[in-house]
Amino acid sequence: MRYDDGQLTALAAAVDHGTLEAAARALHVTPSAISQRLSALETSCGRVLLERTKPVRVTPSGAIVLRLARQLRQLSDDVTAELGVGADGASTVVVSLAVNSDSLATWVLPALAPLARGDGDATPICLDLHREDEQRTAELLVAGTVMAAVTARARPVAGCTSTPLGSLRYRPAAAPAFARRWFQAGPTPQALATAPMITFDDDLQHEYLRRRGPDGPPPPAHVVPASADFMAAIEMGFGWGMLPDVQSEKLRARGDLVVIDHEYTLDVALYWQQWKRAPAALDRVAAALLTAARAQLLAMPT
Repeated sequence: MRYDDGQLTALAAAVDHGTLEAAARALHVTPSAISQRLSALETSCGRVLLERTKPVRVTPSGAIVLRLARQLRQLSDDVTAELGVGADGASTVVVSLAVNSDSLATWVLPALAPLARGDGDATPICLDLHREDEQRTAELLVAGTVMAAVTARARPVAGCTSTPLGSLRYRPAAAPAFARRWFQAGPTPQALATAPMITFDDDLQHEYLRRRGPDGPPPPAHVVPASADFMAAIEMGFGWGMLPDVQSEKLRARGDLVVIDHEYTLDVALYWQQWKRAPAALDRVAAALLTAARAQLLAMPT
């Protein structure tokens, strides 16, 4: 079936702005016009696409159509940029990505910096970055919130491609003084039952305890909500935590951090998923991230 551009635009605007009234203001039409376009789109699809709550909520069927709406809008913006339409002869290109915290704090931003700066006289790309745990970044892709994601999910989201990036290798680490106090005899079950740990938006610490620690309640835990601050808290002696090698190896090399269990590593496989109908700007982002991943991440077993 063919989709009406005005109807798709109304759907995206309603989701982006939260209400039909706000969508109408953004599109300079009446709320009735937005409602009529949405109803016509739902009739054409034979599905309910939007729950009329405040804010509106997209249904599973609506998420599929919303992804199409945003793909078409991005392709249109890409053509506009290539044609050089605009008051200054250029048009801003925006690419939305979902990235896990540790990748964002280590290898992703340096890879994207040349694109954001517009190095080599290329058109700069504005990046709309969404931070989420690698187990959940694909959910933002499914919902149509982003056009690509660094994710632990290998199976492609509908309408997307999936490419292996590599693995982040994690080790349990602590400040030297903390390790001497709590792990004099090593990471024994008894020590792990009492030594404070640090967590944030992943489950890596609990996974380590399930494999190496005692049965029973977890140890005392600090919650630190950002990757860089998480590592800083470990360095300051708040507790122990799982850190990726790409983030901690320099601190370990100069003695500011130590590995508390040399027999344990955890590899988290990462994949790049993006829309199949990829605008040129997204392909540039993908190429930059794939190059950086090959240089910084561990190769996955074939």
